[in-house]
Formats: sequence, C-alpha cells, structure tokens
Amino acid sequence: MYLKKSTNRKTGRTYLSIVNSYYDKQAKQSRTSTVRSLGYLDELLKEYDDPIAFFTEEVRKMNEKNSDEKLLINLKISLNESMDFNYNARKNFGYAALSKIYHELGIDKFIRNRQRHSNEKYDANAIMKLLVFSRLLYPASKKKTYENKDMFFEKVDFSLDDIYKSLSLFSKHSDALQFWIHERIKSLYNRNTELVYYDVTNYYFEIDEQDDLRKKGVSKEHRPDPIVQMGLFMDTNGIPITYKLFPGNAPDKTTLIPALSRIQREYSLGRIIVVADKGLTTGDNIWYILSAKNGYVLSYSIRSADKDFQDYVLDEKGYIDKGNGFKIKTRLYPREIQVTATNGKKIKKVVDERQVIFYSPEYARKAKQDREAALIKAMDLIKNPYKYNKSTAYGALKYVKNLAFDPNTGEILESVRQHLVFDEERLREEEKFDGYYAIVTSEYKEPPEKIIEMYRGLWKIEESFKITKSDFESRPVYLSLKDHIDAHFLTCFISLVIARILEHRLKGKYSVTEILENLRRASCSHIKENYYLFDFYNDVLEDIGKELGIDFSKKFMRLGEIKKF
Repeated sequence: MYLKKSTNRKTGRTYLSIVNSYYDKQAKQSRTSTVRSLGYLDELLKEYDDPIAFFTEEVRKMNEKNSDEKLLINLKISLNESMDFNYNARKNFGYAALSKIYHELGIDKFIRNRQRHSNEKYDANAIMKLLVFSRLLYPASKKKTYENKDMFFEKVDFSLDDIYKSLSLFSKHSDALQFWIHERIKSLYNRNTELVYYDVTNYYFEIDEQDDLRKKGVSKEHRPDPIVQMGLFMDTNGIPITYKLFPGNAPDKTTLIPALSRIQREYSLGRIIVVADKGLTTGDNIWYILSAKNGYVLSYSIRSADKDFQDYVLDEKGYIDKGNGFKIKTRLYPREIQVTATNGKKIKKVVDERQVIFYSPEYARKAKQDREAALIKAMDLIKNPYKYNKSTAYGALKYVKNLAFDPNTGEILESVRQHLVFDEERLREEEKFDGYYAIVTSEYKEPPEKIIEMYRGLWKIEESFKITKSDFESRPVYLSLKDHIDAHFLTCFISLVIARILEHRLKGKYSVTEILENLRRASCSHIKENYYLFDFYNDVLEDIGKELGIDFSKKFMRLGEIKKF
C-alpha cells in the first residue's frame, strides 16, 4: 500500500488516498484499489500540520501490520458485477501436499536434466506435474486433463499436442526415472527391501484389434477386451519400487523371472525374500529365486495339490489352537518340483521348505460367501439354459455336469439342455478345504506366525491395484502407441508412489482414498484482487498440514502466500 496524491489539473487541488496495488491474473495487468479515501490536502491542513507526513507514517504502520497478517482488508463488491465467458474462479489447493512430495523426490530435477538433451520446447516438468496431480485428484483422459488445467496454481504454457509429444520423452526415460525415485526413497525413508512383494494385474483397452502389447488374455475383470499385464514390486511399507509391462496374453507365472532379473540387476537390493500369490508358485519361479540366492514366501493351492498334501492339511494331528477357532501347523518338508531345463524338458528338483498351514473361521465364511453367487447361477443355468452362453456362464460352469457348448457361437448345445445336473460331489470336495490356507517358504528358520505375518503384507499390493483402477481410473486406456501407453502407466506409478508416501508419513491413520478425497475438497475461490476464499477444513487436512508444513486452516489467503506452498 502507498499514499496516493491525485492533483486536479483544473482546480489545482490535491486529493489524498491510501491505495493497494496488485496484479490481476485474469486481466494480466497491474491494478489498484482504494483502501481508504482521505480527502483534499487543503482541507486536511486544517486538521494536520503535515498531512502528507502523517498519512505516510500511517501507511507504513498499515504495511507493517499487513506483514504480520493483522490487517483487515476492505474489499468492495458490486452486486452488478458479472462474469466473463469461461470464467472459472475455483482452484484446488490440496495438491500443495502432493507437490511437496513430488519435489522432495526430485522428479522435477530429473525431468529438467533429461529434457536438456531434447529439442522439444515445451516444459516437460510442468506437463508431468499436471498429469500426476490430475491423476490423483481429478482422473480423466489426457484431453480432459488439459481442459481442467486451470484447477491448479501452475503456469501452463503448453498445448494438448505438447502433452502427447511429452509422452514419448517420459517413456524413453521411464526405467531411469523409476530408479531415480527408488534411490531418493532409500535416502529419505531408509527403504526396507528385505521383503519384496510382487503381484500381477491387467488393464483393459476398449479396442477390437490386438497388437504386440495389447492382447486378449485372462482378464482379472472377466472382460473380453485386449489387455496389458503389469507386474509390480512393492517394499515392506507398501511403497512401490518398480513395475514392468507384459503383453496381455502373458500368464502371470511367466512374468516373475524377467521382472525379478531386472530389479536384482539394476537395483542392487541384496538378498531379498519374494512374497507372492499362488498364481506365481511354480517350479521354475522357485528354482530361479533360490538360484539367485534369494528366498520366497508363496501361497500354495491346496485344492490343486497332490493327495498326500491334502491329507496332511485335513489331518487334525499337529494343529495348535490359537483361539477363536484359528489354528496352525507346520512342518519342514522336502518337496519335489518340476523345473524347465535349458533344452525345454522338465526335470525334477527337490527343495527343502517350511510348509505352514492355518485354518481361519473367517476365511471359511468368506469362501462360502464368495461361492454363493456361482451356485445360484449354476442352479439357474440348469433350469434356464437358454439364458446363458459360455461367456455369461462364467463361474458356474464347474458346478454343472454334462455341459457342452457350440464351438462357433458359444451357446449351450440343444442336445444337452435337458441333461444338465448339479455337481454335488464337486461342491462337497471344495467345501472340505474352506478356511484352510497354505504357505510354502524357503525361510525354514522363521516361526510360522512370522511367515503368516510376512505373507499378509501382500494385501497392500492388491490394494494398490484397486487404488490405480478405482481412485486413479487408470483403465480403460485410450492410448494406442506403445510409448504413450508406457508413459500413462509411468504417471500412474508416480501417482501411487506419492500417495503411498503420504499415507506412510501419516502412519497409516488414513487410507489413500480418504487422503485424496480431502485434498480434492481443499479448494478455494478467487473473490477479489489477489484474495482467495477457502471453504473446507477437517482433521485429515490438519494432520496432513502438520506433517508437511502447510496451513490448511486459513479461510483467506493472498495469491503470493499460496504460491509459497
């Protein structure tokens, strides 16, 4: 603020006022507003010996108070004021928390360094920030993300075409950026990789034609669309380490060896224990893990195991009651596995491992609940076979005897429709193993309770896949070029890393979904000049703010103050 002296050329009289100058971001020019009208100088001389000196001192005091944020600002608002076309005064402030972690990881530094060797003129870091913050808070297509760019307090001097061009740059440096982030997390958070969790999921594309990457395979969502497989590694804190994409028709079990080979070679993790689900429990995977001097904790399918193992599971001898119906038993056992030799033939190997079996009443109830829908469908299929085909009968097929389909249409053959019978024997066989769970591990010196605890950490990676698919809306994927697809998943990976770090720093008090929902609501509206009004605050934002040094409680803030965050 300053003392303004306006002299009228006709009368020669000087009028004094205290005004505030500011930069109007919408109009892109400097403006002034009157804070206090003082009067004509000749009239003020009747009251003050030196009005200019007096009010200059007043302005100094006001500015001093202003710096201490104790000044009350008077804003004049006209009820006749209207909005220009496409006027949007709403902006998000919650992304300040995400931005802090983004810069803490040095992603901005990495991208700027890599772009120096590129001829592209756009700001790749600004584009990456838009893609990541939007994926976390307002997930949408690249086009819609660009259209919503004004939701953030960021400088946007790039086009939609620049976004698509940048995807090739991001893909080119994807592996290096993942490693960069890993090294930063090691330095900042003392990343623990003694246990490394691995799992595979897939993402679908709403397209008809397949290509080298997008292929039809076993969809986790039982969709007929082409998919791409993603293998993801995660540390013990639930923070992703790296990912690798595979063609959609690659079976889960074939992804571990190439993915593990890469992470061991490039990330120098030392000895690790791989924790994974039963879809990855194969002889080849186990032998590779052991040959690389690593360990494993893997779930093991009881229903597909040999009869000796099933009899051991069902035999009550050896179980230790842990209370509430939960029981455990374990044994050290030499198990024979099938390993593929270099000539492609299968050879037998024996591995000494600890087998941990436990029974949980909760698991038993869940198994029955999960089966219920399939049983209802099976009964309906038997009564109304004309309603179903091979695709829509999914899940119920194994409970129906005499079922056969037309190989061309997938319809149930007319000749068998009157002979369909419910497979009671199959149901009873499955029910025998409800509630039982088996884990096999190379870590035979560890107590069974510790093995179970190690394995249960796998739920975190399964939750990560749910987050990317629901909160991040990462599929369906609308991109077609391979490098663009990889860049899309890179931005999803970075988003997941940032979200998990924030969750970790808050000590797991809030879920990722809760965190993002509240950061999304931490928004503000431009009211006048450079002042913004905030309208949401709660305990989640308070905790995030305390952890990251951001004050989410203020109801009003200047643009300059906002930009400091």
